[in-house]
Amino acid sequence: MKPKEIRDLSEQEIEQRIKDDEHEMSNLAFQQAIAGLENPLVLRTRRREIARLKTILKQKQAEAHEA
Repeated sequence: MKPKEIRDLSEQEIEQRIKDDEHEMSNLAFQQAIAGLENPLVLRTRRREIARLKTILKQKQAEAHEA
């Protein structure tokens, strides 16, 4: 998901997306530990996606706090 698309979401939608992605990340990490993943780079992309979501969420909250 691109940053512009994330900024169009509400704070609640971003928080839900973070929760879903973190859950999926833990499942992928578990699969990696047990049997290995076909594409281990998916862990890195998921981790970066979560960081992107959290960053934009913090920016939105800071803007709301200033206003």
